[in-house]
Amino acid sequence: MDILNALVAFLNFVFIPGLAYGAQLALGALGATLIYSILRFSNFAHGDTMAIGTVFVILLTWGLQSMGISFGPLPTALLALPVGIALTAVLLLATDRVVYRYYRRVKAAPVILVMASLGVMFILNGVTRFIIGTSDISFTDGERFILTAGDFRSWSGLAEGLAIRTTQGVTVVIAMIAVALLFWFLQKTRTGKSMRAFSDNEDLALLSGINPDKVVAVTWIVAAALATTAGTLYGLDKGFSPFTYFQLLLPIFAAAIVGGLGSPIGAIAGGFVIAFSEVMVTYAWKKVVTYLVPEAMAPSGLVQLMSTDYKFAVSFVILIIVLLVMPTGLFKGKSV
Repeated sequence: MDILNALVAFLNFVFIPGLAYGAQLALGALGATLIYSILRFSNFAHGDTMAIGTVFVILLTWGLQSMGISFGPLPTALLALPVGIALTAVLLLATDRVVYRYYRRVKAAPVILVMASLGVMFILNGVTRFIIGTSDISFTDGERFILTAGDFRSWSGLAEGLAIRTTQGVTVVIAMIAVALLFWFLQKTRTGKSMRAFSDNEDLALLSGINPDKVVAVTWIVAAALATTAGTLYGLDKGFSPFTYFQLLLPIFAAAIVGGLGSPIGAIAGGFVIAFSEVMVTYAWKKVVTYLVPEAMAPSGLVQLMSTDYKFAVSFVILIIVLLVMPTGLFKGKSV
């Protein structure tokens, strides 16, 4: 029985990947939750907003690299991220003016806005593939690892190595900074307080003199920042593919609903619940179990509950269970 090696294997293949993936889903779910809370509809175009925001960052990254500009050991994409956020914000504001503003003016039912967002989703998906193609793209540069498995083995003397990729560390740090800035903005600034008031009671907020057009515009800008950041971090960590971002819509909405749709804290918690559930169900536990049981009892199979090809099915199952058992989510969001 080798508990330390089993623990290192667990950290290496389950905890650290789950932590990074959870941070990416949490940022995506925060954007979806913000739009649902303030604009009062489920934005099905959010996954493709992440995709096209990432496309902007990739193109800018390639431009910086062609000029010989880098960010040292960190990915160059981080330098391109602020401009990518600005371009995505302009795109979302233009989309709101062309598509969503009319439906708000005529006070259309939320389901109409959802259907409109489906149309926007297909358009963004097509534009993304038209601009950058359908092939998988890796745009990560800089140092690949913060800690290599070989260095960890030399330091610890264990048989199992622990590796932490730079993209995983960057994901967790930037996600923490983004969440801290978002909560500071919502809690401490006048605009953030206006957005919260608008979310709680739109009629009362309007009577208080809050400008609804400003609230809507800021909401789209913040959503653009969260979507582009989440998409870029996911692309750096796992590679970019437009089809993957389309599929990410399910775990993102599952995270928002599991945490409590309309609750920012719930979106964060839901992101990690979904991420760790996916990773733990699809991980082949053979190595960990082999360390924990006598050699004669070592498993011959992979000890895998579900193939990684079906990882998004985990999100779907959790989503259905939560909707049936606890429709308001872990943090008592708005019932869906």
